[in-house]
Amino acid sequence: MASKTIALFDVDGTLTAPRKKATVEMLAFMQQLRKTVTVGIVGGSDLVKIAEQLGDGLINNYDYVFAENGLVAYKAGELLAVQSLKVHLGDDKLKTFINYVLHYVADLDIPIKRGTFVEFRNGMLNVSPIGRNCSQEERDEFEKYDLATGVRKKFVEALRERFADYGLTYSIGGQISFDVFPQGWDKTYCLQFLEEFQTVYFFGDKTYEGGNDFEIFSSARTIGHTVTSPDDTMVKCAEIFQLS
Repeated sequence: MASKTIALFDVDGTLTAPRKKATVEMLAFMQQLRKTVTVGIVGGSDLVKIAEQLGDGLINNYDYVFAENGLVAYKAGELLAVQSLKVHLGDDKLKTFINYVLHYVADLDIPIKRGTFVEFRNGMLNVSPIGRNCSQEERDEFEKYDLATGVRKKFVEALRERFADYGLTYSIGGQISFDVFPQGWDKTYCLQFLEEFQTVYFFGDKTYEGGNDFEIFSSARTIGHTVTSPDDTMVKCAEIFQLS
């Protein structure tokens, strides 16, 4: 199975609690799994943030690591490819988009705001109405508020309408933010690097339409599995890959 099959994993909600570090049990489980099947990580965050959650030596501890949905791709510890949002869109369009986002945030009436409302990554923008500098407690409270009021969903709808001609995709993920990237640059982007594999399993938690796992979960190229927690991930993998 191992030579023709790969198991791909989302990070937040799949291997770890949102923005928290993986448990020792999970890290050991993933290394055990690698003895049975090729293992890849595909996250929306940049490489530094994924490493904060999955530990030092990330790119050497997994067969494939796809940061920013695969826009920064590693295989066996070596860089495969890098894609750039700045080159793709150009500075004029980026400036117009970011200015609109900051004006929208300024006019947004929510209980609290902190800092870093737009994070520029290599292949995407991450937009947070509350600001990424908030504490974990504030993250948890905003998540509840967002579920009740749809702050992020309404923000995305406004951007879709205003920038319909930009060819952008919006993907709500994690607790406090959403990603913005060109169409086709969702997590399915990483699949181009996996043509040698006949079977691609994917495990993720936000597999519903609009979630940042939806496109790869529903792709004809993958066998998608929805998980509800890191513990659920281990249970499902143990069953599928017949781990003792």
